[in-house]
Order: sequence, then C-alpha cells, then structure tokens
Amino acid sequence: MPKIDPEACPELTGTRYPEPFRAPVKDRVWRAIGEAAGLKDFGANLVTLRPGVWSSQRHWHYEDDELLVMLEGELVLIEDAGRTILRAGDIAAWPKASRDGHHVINESEAEARFLVVGANKGGAAYPAIDLAYRKGEKFFRHDDGKPYRVWERDE
Repeated sequence: MPKIDPEACPELTGTRYPEPFRAPVKDRVWRAIGEAAGLKDFGANLVTLRPGVWSSQRHWHYEDDELLVMLEGELVLIEDAGRTILRAGDIAAWPKASRDGHHVINESEAEARFLVVGANKGGAAYPAIDLAYRKGEKFFRHDDGKPYRVWERDE
C-alpha cells in the first residue's frame, strides 16, 4: 500500500453551490487524497476549516454512506437532532439515505481538520434550503426540479 503525503496533493478551495448558498463554505480548503491515490470506489478528502467556515450546506446523501474522522481542533456538528461538539479522535457517520441533514462548522478560534470518506455516487439533498444535486448533472436543482445556473467553482 503506498504511503500518501497529503501535502503533495493539490490544495483546493471554493464551492460550486449557487448563490445565495456560497458564502459560508467558499473558504473551506481540502485535499482530494482519494483521487490522488487513484481510488475508484470511494473518495477521501482531508478538509481544513478556518474559524467561521462551514464544511458544506446541511445535506444527506441519496446513495452514499459518509464517514468523518476528526484529526485536529474543534468543530460543531449540526444535525436534525441538534448540535454536537467534535474534537480530535471523534468519529461521525451517516448511512446512505438517512435523511439526517448534517454539516460541521468551525465556531472556534483555531483551524480544524478532518478526514471525510464517501462513495460520491448519487448526489445529495439539502433539506434546510431549496437545493438538491444528482451525480452526473452539471447543476444543482431547486426542490421543484428547476435547475440553478450551470455551476463553477469559486476562483
């Protein structure tokens, strides 16, 4: 098994969310370590959130299990049931189609890092906002099915 140097993976930033959903997520930073390793059946991203930054909009996955492992710092996990503090060593997981809208937010004064793993097969629903995404489409949709504009990552 090859050793992966996360620092050798390109650092990515930004979001493809349409307005008005971009601002809290646009400064997240991640390294696509699964892609760099040539993984085909699931992805793994090393994510860094500076203070005030969100991992994503609250979402759940149609066809993908998701696993989050805290590595450094402190984040607040927001789920349908409420708020939970996550610290280094904590693990959170969501089965596919769980319909539990979730994300993490850095409300601390220091950077936090986590590893997130998932298959990235089917897209996600965003229950708190008018947004949905299906894998393979070049755009997000409103809840009624109408597409948002074609998406582009922030520069």
